[in-house]
Amino acid sequence: MRVRQGYRLPPEKERLLRKAIRLEWISIFFVLSIVLAMYLSMGASQAMKMAMLEDLLALIPPVVFLLAMRVRHLPPDEQHPYGHSRAILLAFLAAAAAILMFGLFMLTSSLGSLLRQEHPSIGHFQLFDWQYPIWGGWVMIAALLYSLTPPLILGRLKLPLARALHERTLYADANMNKADWITSAAAIVGVLGIGMGFWWADSVAAAIISLDVLKDGVMQLRTAMRTLMDQRPTDIFSGEPLGLEQAIAESLRSEPDILDVEARLREEGHLVGGEIFVVFAPEQQVAHRAQQLVAQAAALDWRLYDLIVMPVEKIQR
Repeated sequence: MRVRQGYRLPPEKERLLRKAIRLEWISIFFVLSIVLAMYLSMGASQAMKMAMLEDLLALIPPVVFLLAMRVRHLPPDEQHPYGHSRAILLAFLAAAAAILMFGLFMLTSSLGSLLRQEHPSIGHFQLFDWQYPIWGGWVMIAALLYSLTPPLILGRLKLPLARALHERTLYADANMNKADWITSAAAIVGVLGIGMGFWWADSVAAAIISLDVLKDGVMQLRTAMRTLMDQRPTDIFSGEPLGLEQAIAESLRSEPDILDVEARLREEGHLVGGEIFVVFAPEQQVAHRAQQLVAQAAALDWRLYDLIVMPVEKIQR
């Protein structure tokens, strides 16, 4: 079996990838510290609980991204002759599914609290020897302000790296960071609503948070499924085709011995693979012989389908 040669990103892309990996490790550290701060201060607030659980969910994209980065460096072998570059797409699918499932959980939980008309309360506590008690909501708001800041900064840093590396898992993580800080802002509104006597403000804030998370989850999951189904290469931000097929065709058609060219490409994580169909000049006998070899190989087993013969000068073993 011929095994595809291993692939390394260009040096400038490798530097960007190492920067992205560092950002993901930083994200994990801050997420863990945020979850701890939220757990110690959440009290009975539904919005605080949802914000804490979403922050916990935010661990999934960076963790699966880091795992995929380790797998993608494995060289191709006989069991995986095309290499392991698609591990990144599996990581993207796991991150998208986690976002979607949690959005559903948040929505059902917050709507259930509204239907049950739960009245959360935030008490007071005495700090040291101060004369006046302190409302617990201020502690919650302080924790939410802390949980808002790192995702806001890290998400903005990850977006340009995701575009430069064509990295969908990193893009999903940046979207998750956006959902995190929006969640924290909405939870602050919910806590203030409880303090003002609006019992429903907390659950409404949690429901609004869940709708935003659910929307992101649906969009990311649809993109992940299309990509795993050999979608043509598209921009990770706009979803528009990258136009690589046209670029290949225009470049090869300028050769004197080629009459026509058509390319069929698919995404393989950072990479793009596919086939290039070439019509040679009449004096070339490559086309007829290639069709004979395709028919001969396809007759060996009913599962063999859509085989491509690519003329090369030498087989690298």
